[in-house]
Amino acid sequence: MNQDYIKPDAWSVIEEEFDAGRQKSSESLFSIGNGAMGQRANFEEQYSGPSFQGSYIGGVYYPDKTKVGWWKNGYPEYFAKVLNAPNWIGINVFVNEEALDLYTCTNVKNFRRELNMKEGYLSRTFEATLPNGMEIEVKALRFLSIVDNELGAIHFEVTPLNGDAEVRFDPYLDGSITNTDANWEERFWETLDVKADDQRGYIVSKTLKTEFHVGTFMESQVFINGEKSAQTSEAKIDEDRISYSYSLKVSKGEAAAIKKYAGYVSDMNHDKTKLVEAASKVLDTALEKGFDALRQEQKEAWASIWEMADITISGDVKAQQGIRFNIFQLNQTYLGEDDRLNIGPKGFTGEKYGGSTYWDTEAYCIPFYMATKDQKVARKLLTYRYNQLDKAKENAEKLGFSNGAALYPMVTMNGEESHNEWEITFEEIHRNGAMVFAIYNYVRFTGDFSYIPEKGLEVMIAIARFWHQRANFSKNANKYMILGVTGPNEYENNINNNWYTNYIAKWCIEYCLEMIAKVKDGHAENYNRVMGLTSLNEGELAKWKEVAENMYFPYSEEDGVYLQQDGFLDKELIPVQELDKKHRPINQKWSWDRILRSCYIKQADVLQGFYFFEDHFSKQELEKHFDFYEPLTVHESSLSPCVHSIQAAVLGRMEQAYEFYVRTSRLDLDDYNKEVEEGCHITSMAGTWMSIVEGFGGMRVVNDQLSFNPQIPEQWKAYSFKVNFRDRILKIDVTKDSTEFSLEGEESLEILVNGKPLMVSPNSPVKA
Repeated sequence: MNQDYIKPDAWSVIEEEFDAGRQKSSESLFSIGNGAMGQRANFEEQYSGPSFQGSYIGGVYYPDKTKVGWWKNGYPEYFAKVLNAPNWIGINVFVNEEALDLYTCTNVKNFRRELNMKEGYLSRTFEATLPNGMEIEVKALRFLSIVDNELGAIHFEVTPLNGDAEVRFDPYLDGSITNTDANWEERFWETLDVKADDQRGYIVSKTLKTEFHVGTFMESQVFINGEKSAQTSEAKIDEDRISYSYSLKVSKGEAAAIKKYAGYVSDMNHDKTKLVEAASKVLDTALEKGFDALRQEQKEAWASIWEMADITISGDVKAQQGIRFNIFQLNQTYLGEDDRLNIGPKGFTGEKYGGSTYWDTEAYCIPFYMATKDQKVARKLLTYRYNQLDKAKENAEKLGFSNGAALYPMVTMNGEESHNEWEITFEEIHRNGAMVFAIYNYVRFTGDFSYIPEKGLEVMIAIARFWHQRANFSKNANKYMILGVTGPNEYENNINNNWYTNYIAKWCIEYCLEMIAKVKDGHAENYNRVMGLTSLNEGELAKWKEVAENMYFPYSEEDGVYLQQDGFLDKELIPVQELDKKHRPINQKWSWDRILRSCYIKQADVLQGFYFFEDHFSKQELEKHFDFYEPLTVHESSLSPCVHSIQAAVLGRMEQAYEFYVRTSRLDLDDYNKEVEEGCHITSMAGTWMSIVEGFGGMRVVNDQLSFNPQIPEQWKAYSFKVNFRDRILKIDVTKDSTEFSLEGEESLEILVNGKPLMVSPNSPVKA
């Protein structure tokens, strides 16, 4: 049974009725971020119930020493922890000296929590009776500015309902923060300085080992019935904490309020010796603008994002809420403004998985950012990997590879591998292929070939060298094989000849050879530079070609399908629908031994290859493989439903495509995998966007042209989306009867619709 407490709404995520048992789930779902920092939806006031506190700063991490029972050569020395940063949101609230704590309040009513995605804020209202009998109404609103991305703002208001009261606000900063997932229960932060400047408080901290320096700051103002109070407070300073205290006497029905401006500055952007000065400037700007103006800026900035990125759906409010939640969280996580940052699987919503990037970015996120931002943003994501190429070569060298071969990490913050489950770290090497596919996909969509001679070719050569060395020749089969791997299906470890891994290895080599020839012909200067850097010669290229041309692919003549791995047919093939529901999800109910011996597939594996390389196979081949593998797939990876939705749409199975779309779009909102309290699945949210644009919209690039094969689910009346294709903004409106294309700008664009050419002129919508 999936959770079902989020109210359907086109523009907001809404929870009505307070339930302490789902607080941690709500803390994930109602998270806010601005691309540079983010936080879970913890309460500002004291809360003694179950909670998972989390506030995060992009790019700031800690190398938590690897914890394994038996060390293996090649293990990473550390696991990169996304760091829980000093807490700036805290405001302890007292009414007649009784602490406001929703866990101890009685008669909590009219509780409403809203994540307003249209305007980018989190709000909460409720009425409650405190243990001392005081009845109060509370209104709280906060946001993280995407205009001033080091700043957050809170408005917190308390109104006594059954008598006059003294309301006290104690805003604070707290540097004594720990991570929920620390391997060795270590402290990750050292407080260097705690200081006050009138009503401004500062904590300067640094991370241990990595020595990131961060300044956490705040200033507060208090109000009675909207009128600013002149009251000031002396700072109370402890070793890791600074607080102020403001007491306001209000009559029954009068509102006591506090506005708190706070956030982070770090030495990623400022001199580490001048963080207090930098923080002070942020506060100067905030106070000068004021809360209402900051909120208006936020509204306008989000309107600009939605103008391009929004997908509208008519007739299905849950589907509409789902896609907007996904688009909103992606933009909260990454806005493309800093090429040192990337898109972590949990974004700013939790600590699980660690690291700032997985292969999810290349496989799923780049298409979203290419089409809803511009090619510069996507190019920054590619550049992030190019900048870490030397580290990828070091990672490969640690595992015994040579000659400049590169293995990109499964999990990383700075290019070093920091994932330490051996079956993933050493074996899930297909991630290397996603790096090359992303370059190919970028060039295909943007037409910007210049990235390849300037940067991409170096990456492709290093990866081709890895595949050449990783494959070994089998005299028995007279073929090259890739042994001891884990494919995208992480429910099979240490298997031989995962079809997807072998296929993408072959493709990477062939694409690299093709690009070397193309760069040689048209970009002589870069060709000579890259050949000089890599010492590549014709003899080595010939060896690569031999591996690619003689790669082994497991195949069943009887079933007419490529096999996920050599021994797949030795398994007992029992469809998922015959599994007792009490056994689901199997990753929480079964032993790992039982999972590894089963036929069950965590996510698209062979079908991932059919998705990437769709034009290599006929629709009949796709259908055969889809019918063979999907019934065995448990979709216990967030990356699974979107791929299956797209392929079901290709096959014209719109009901099935819709079901997968709902699952991917509401994976977290409805908590399909019963783990949302750990954080949201940010990277798979880009797959939700693809489910509509590539699945229902049928968008592809065919022979350098945009192509569409639009379909519409039975449940919808209409849907629309925009894409930025080579600096031209095309809007697609799909109804039951027709599809309308409209183009912004000054230049016409010829597209393909159901295989036929269609010319779209600026500001002249045309129907197909």
